[in-house]
Amino acid sequence: IQGPEVAQVSGAVEAPSTSSSQLLMPGNLSEAPGALTSSTPSTPEDLQNSYGSLIQSSEGSGSKEEESVPNTSAMVADPEHVPKSALDEKVAFLVNFLLLKYQMKEPARKADMLKFIMEDDEVRFCEILLRASERLEMVFGLDVKEMDPINQCYGLSIKLGLTYDGMLSDEENIPKTGLLILMLGVIFMKGNRATEEEIWDVLKMTGIHRDQKHFIFGDARQLIAHDFVNEKYLEYHQVANSDPVQYEFQWGPRAHAETSKMKVLEFLAKVHGTNPRDFSAQYEEALLEEEERALARISIESASSSLATASSSAMGGSSSSI
Repeated sequence: IQGPEVAQVSGAVEAPSTSSSQLLMPGNLSEAPGALTSSTPSTPEDLQNSYGSLIQSSEGSGSKEEESVPNTSAMVADPEHVPKSALDEKVAFLVNFLLLKYQMKEPARKADMLKFIMEDDEVRFCEILLRASERLEMVFGLDVKEMDPINQCYGLSIKLGLTYDGMLSDEENIPKTGLLILMLGVIFMKGNRATEEEIWDVLKMTGIHRDQKHFIFGDARQLIAHDFVNEKYLEYHQVANSDPVQYEFQWGPRAHAETSKMKVLEFLAKVHGTNPRDFSAQYEEALLEEEERALARISIESASSSLATASSSAMGGSSSSI
């Protein structure tokens, strides 16, 4: 568990940022996501600002990128190395451990989490797992679910029905789904289309810059304008009659096929700690889409049923004539 694989994950997740005054692992997100703000958002920009605070607060945990994961047993045993919050430290290590298991496509056993991460602190297991799950959900776009209640094994899956995590190579081995969900959310909140400048204005608030590599998402410009577009999650078009020339992003066909506006809105509202209904215009639009999809499913099921009945009748008629 203290080997180079974990060190690689730890370095990518916990790389320090000189520009950030907030930390995620361990740090400020020990509370529930709803605690990010105490007021109900009055505009879509308020929600985007909350998500920005969340992503920006994940920049670093004070450890160096080239260092391996510290031995938590030694840290607790030595008073000079006791972290400010031993609980948050364990949450940070558990996030790294679960990301490693996700990369290896292996389930994470509760017994291993207790042994290597929590030092057999079973009393706080549920609390530590809950906090780690919140970080993985909000920053990386991953859900933590119990796969085997008998053997107490947990697995990670991509949120919102999406099937893409951006892990294209061993060098790009941190999930990028969190940025994809943020992009889909910004576009939806901006009226289903967002100019390139609007996108980068929002991302700037999260600590993601056009010409700088991000410690989680890497080259965000390449990821957004190339990878997400090539994967059909985003479409990139020139704005008609724009002078000077502008470009804009919209949802791509794969985004429409795999997820929905309601799922994205519910996710963003959860980040902000509010209710999707508080964004009345977006909620009504998402609700209308849900109704249209339900009607489409009913129509398809009805057509399939009619086809099956007709086929059965035809076969019955053929048998009679024989």
